[in-house]
Amino acid sequence: MTPAEEPLLSSTSDDNQLRFHTSHHQQLQHQRDEESLDETQSLVQEIWLENKKIWQIAGPSSFARVAMFSLTVITQSFAGHLGNRDLAAISIVTTVLISITFGFLLGMASALETLCGKAYGAKQYHMLGIYLQRSWVVLSISSIVLLPLFLFATPIIKFTGQSEAVSELTGEVALWLIPMHLSFPFQFTLMRFLQCQLKTGMIAWLSGGVLVVHVLLSWIFVGCMRVGITGAAVILDLSWWLSVVGLFSYSVFGGCPHSWTGFSKQAFHGLWEFFKLSFASGVMLSLENFFYRVLIIVSGNMEFAEVAVDALSICITMYAWESMIPLGFFAATGVRVAYELGAESNRGAKFATKVSLLNAIALGVMFSLLVMIVPDKLAMIFTSSSSVTKMVHELSPFLAITILVNGIQSILSGVAVGYGWQAPVAFVNVGSYYIVGMPLGIVLGWCLKFGIKGIWAGMIIGTIVQTFILVIITIRFQGENEAQHDSIQVKI
Repeated sequence: MTPAEEPLLSSTSDDNQLRFHTSHHQQLQHQRDEESLDETQSLVQEIWLENKKIWQIAGPSSFARVAMFSLTVITQSFAGHLGNRDLAAISIVTTVLISITFGFLLGMASALETLCGKAYGAKQYHMLGIYLQRSWVVLSISSIVLLPLFLFATPIIKFTGQSEAVSELTGEVALWLIPMHLSFPFQFTLMRFLQCQLKTGMIAWLSGGVLVVHVLLSWIFVGCMRVGITGAAVILDLSWWLSVVGLFSYSVFGGCPHSWTGFSKQAFHGLWEFFKLSFASGVMLSLENFFYRVLIIVSGNMEFAEVAVDALSICITMYAWESMIPLGFFAATGVRVAYELGAESNRGAKFATKVSLLNAIALGVMFSLLVMIVPDKLAMIFTSSSSVTKMVHELSPFLAITILVNGIQSILSGVAVGYGWQAPVAFVNVGSYYIVGMPLGIVLGWCLKFGIKGIWAGMIIGTIVQTFILVIITIRFQGENEAQHDSIQVKI
């Protein structure tokens, strides 16, 4: 080889080596891109599958809740066209008194989501029927304890500052709605018993059928025959019990052969432990449910009290109506988390939490925009009064924010139910709502003279504080559970 050929050979070798490294780098990069794409596709597929599982429970469950709550909304709508006093009376009963018992008993029933979800995930199907019967005993006793709210409704409402006429009519309506209150222990628990077994389609069909019957009865007797506010209350009682009869018949007479094995003496064992878990759940949800109803109570002391009561009743009814959808996701999240924990998969529980939160945020934004765009038309469902409609329009921004925040915190509360964290979350609710939100609302509303808007703003801040604390609790507790589960796996 000549000296002149050596640099040429060296240059060719370097070029070949460079091309080799470049080709190898491109192959590695292509491999990484493919792996990244596979991971992305795998994540999207995982989200899609989890979303289907959640909607399988949340979709029919939300529809059933909306349908059942619509019974009250329809009754209020017919009452509103009877007169402002009739609307005020039935609104106070349904959005204040019944909301207290509804929230507490619904929360107590959510203990079934923890217990039945874990039992179903662990394939201990026979325990679902035992837990259901225990819940009937505990919730029935609790519903009887709550009866004084209805028996002494007139003096209670007078004490809050409402007028004599409204208080007297409210007390009369409250007595007629006691049967509706007594249906809650069975209706709430049967729904959870069935949804934990993914029998949500039946719940949706039955609730839809009851809604149709209720509309027809209300139109015939209240709209056409003008039976008045008492007749409207009786029709509401009848519709709720019709739902209970349907759910009970399906559950007991062949619809759930593996989970319902007949009445058992075991239902009376472990009642105290069941009560403690149920009570914590009841406190957790009732404090949430009652919080914004305080606005209706204090409105009796405001200027233009009757208009304020009607406007706030409409806003809170719309909020409660919409909140049936987050409650569906609350239930679905609790069930999905409990399933995964029953199957010893804490990572699955965390993933279910994240997907549920994405759904809650999307739905919250959608409904908040709807309230902001057409508040007047929504108000016209309940009233023909221009002054009431105007006040609803003014309060719509507060309603929109409440709906958005409520959707997020409902999911976090559902996670708490799935893990069995009801007791600590109940303390968070007390602190956020009644130590932060309500005092702040009083300062803004009365001390700084912002009225109802100031009170509502303070209460929204309390809800935001609660949501942030629940986020911290969820992240911390789920992390601890995962670490414990990994430690157990390593030891095994």
